[in-house]
Amino acid sequence: MADKFRIALSADYLTPEGEPLFPMFDRGPLDDDPDIEWRYLKNSDGPVDPAELEGHDALILLAQRFERSSVPADGRLAMVARFGVGYDSVDVQACTDNDICLVITPDGVRRPVAVAIIALILAVTGKLLIKHQLTVEGPAGFAKRSGYMGVGLVGKTLGSVGIGNIGAEMFRMAAPFDMNFMACDPYADPAVAEELGVKMVDLDTVCQEADILTVNCPLSDETHHIVDERLIGLMKPTAYLVNTSRGGTVDQKALTVALQEGRIAGAGLDVLDPEPPDPDDPILKLDNVVLSPHALAWTDQCFAGLGAGDVVACQALKRGEVPPAVVNRAILDSAGWRAKLARYAETFGR
Repeated sequence: MADKFRIALSADYLTPEGEPLFPMFDRGPLDDDPDIEWRYLKNSDGPVDPAELEGHDALILLAQRFERSSVPADGRLAMVARFGVGYDSVDVQACTDNDICLVITPDGVRRPVAVAIIALILAVTGKLLIKHQLTVEGPAGFAKRSGYMGVGLVGKTLGSVGIGNIGAEMFRMAAPFDMNFMACDPYADPAVAEELGVKMVDLDTVCQEADILTVNCPLSDETHHIVDERLIGLMKPTAYLVNTSRGGTVDQKALTVALQEGRIAGAGLDVLDPEPPDPDDPILKLDNVVLSPHALAWTDQCFAGLGAGDVVACQALKRGEVPPAVVNRAILDSAGWRAKLARYAETFGR
């Protein structure tokens, strides 16, 4: 083990001019630790370059992909720490096969993404963008305002595909709206659902009964297009769909057709498939959709929290401790990874 714990930050943390892209991400704790050295990677084209990772113990990863080809040959890397909770950009199996843990930062996104969901719910049910345009039109727009009545939330059903970290926080924040809560999640903690007053149902039922259907699950092979054409067809014509997870969790073509034909009332989307969308994508031309460029939860507080979470993970690993929020839990029983932890504990655990 080298005399320093070495951390790499992916190259996309820097602007083209070489300045930190997110100054609210406080690197101070890394600078203040005499046992830590850190640097930015240089190559931002394509997946992370394995040659640049050699000699490093941890990688803090923004938007670049970490693929099997990104695993450095020296075997030293012990952790990939995502700046966020989505990990569809990481080959999880490749990490596990090479004694690398993958961690995420759920505490940093819980409240900001839940706030973004609530913002989209209020925007679509209140017809906010249409009313903005009416205001811009002046007297002619004001004269048309009675034709764009919003939808009240009291007594309506808020449904969620997923009731994990973010989904649960969404329900907590929505409590004052006096709605009925419903969710589908085969991995849900029944105690959390009971505490929040969420009725657990199957996927068909939540799509059929929700007045506002939200998608709060990670993107994986299991959840790709989990809300597909058939399930969109089960939704009420007065229902709204809100997605802040990943664009691939919803069949966007089927959603677009349903919106065009008025088979559902509208949608609020912070995520699209693909991103960025083709300029000619028909979903961009609909007036019953509120869109955001996968950035509605991006606030100074959110990004400070994400950075702090990754710093905490690096500090824990350096001490030889299991870091918080490990995704590939099988790694915890890996002899190779445990050996890395033991070496960190011996070297830096004082």
